[in-house]
Amino acid sequence: MLRIIDVRTGEPVVAAPVRRGLTRVEAHASGYGAGSLRVLLFADLLLRALELGGTPVWALLSGERDQAELRVGATALGMHPFEDGRGLGAGAGVGEAQILHVVEEGGPAPDGVCVAVAPAEGAVPRGGGSGRGFEGTDTDVAVLRFALLSRPRTEPVRLEADVLGEARETLVRWRRAVAAWARQPSRPVPDEVRGRLRTAWEDDLDLPEVLRVLRWVEDAGPELPHGARFESFAYADRLLGLDLLRDVGASA
Repeated sequence: MLRIIDVRTGEPVVAAPVRRGLTRVEAHASGYGAGSLRVLLFADLLLRALELGGTPVWALLSGERDQAELRVGATALGMHPFEDGRGLGAGAGVGEAQILHVVEEGGPAPDGVCVAVAPAEGAVPRGGGSGRGFEGTDTDVAVLRFALLSRPRTEPVRLEADVLGEARETLVRWRRAVAAWARQPSRPVPDEVRGRLRTAWEDDLDLPEVLRVLRWVEDAGPELPHGARFESFAYADRLLGLDLLRDVGASA
């Protein structure tokens, strides 16, 4: 059961109500930039986690500035489409069981459950929404997504060369490994791995722990079949959205 920390109380709350009604996830962005894209990213991760648990969700973007550019950046980073949330009231609407607000740390906290995201600074995707570059470069923007989700959301992050380099190196290595494992007979995700992954992301969206579990899967001994490694990475990527299966079937 997914639990998140409500910044207003400092206490964990159940993100999905027992009654599986529609949950609204509303991202509050102050304007285009790395910090706002980090807010949208964690809203997207929250949506993915809820969907994996069987909860229907509705994604909204609120804010008065740079709405179109934020949507381009969100698309480039592989996020859910966000509808315009401006003008909607704070209370749950017809068919809504819960509203979750994702806000910038230190910013206004609307009524309802609020998830706070620490600031981020650095390179962000711009342009026509091709999803292939940082401000005119050809760097895979999944590197930016990886760098942002690899740090606890309560900690500020600067997207400097070393941070992006580490993310790029791991992403390339994992995609190659997944492509190699895909050539072996498939095996189910081990119960231990599935349990550790779900425990991590259901504990206040602990994405760094999810990545640690994948590193353990990568480095596990021969008792873990390659087919099980492949399925474990594919399962986790339903949450992470890093396109880890991108190179499957590509020429060696």
